[in-house]
Amino acid sequence: MTSPMTTMGVRLGNMWRSAGAVLAGFLAVAVFSMVTDEVLHLLHVYPPWGQPMYNGLSLLALSYRIVFTIAGGYMTAMFAPGDPMRHALALGVLGTVVGISSAIFTIPMHLGPNWYPISLAVTALPCCWLGGLLYRARHAEG
Repeated sequence: MTSPMTTMGVRLGNMWRSAGAVLAGFLAVAVFSMVTDEVLHLLHVYPPWGQPMYNGLSLLALSYRIVFTIAGGYMTAMFAPGDPMRHALALGVLGTVVGISSAIFTIPMHLGPNWYPISLAVTALPCCWLGGLLYRARHAEG
């Protein structure tokens, strides 16, 4: 029979691993996105920081962010201590909340089309779900 303290220690350990899995996915998406942005600014594909960027370039940014977000969902599922899909969806919820907050703050700054930050918020959950689904399909038993 396991003691209540052992059970509580296992739950606490899993809680930290769960948080770490979601944080790892979030940081991966953020870092890959920012590095790609910086490279495209250095290559003069994007205008200098702080200047508006419109439709075509915003579509380019959205496209690689979608790929990175799917990868982040996959990574979160991979690091999850249990129930990988639930962890990937938790990342999607976090991404949606951060996306909505970013849209609220950046739309008034007129740095690009309004659809761009809104689409980041809208795509976060389905992209993370897809990353979790890809992980589950790749690691299905049987």
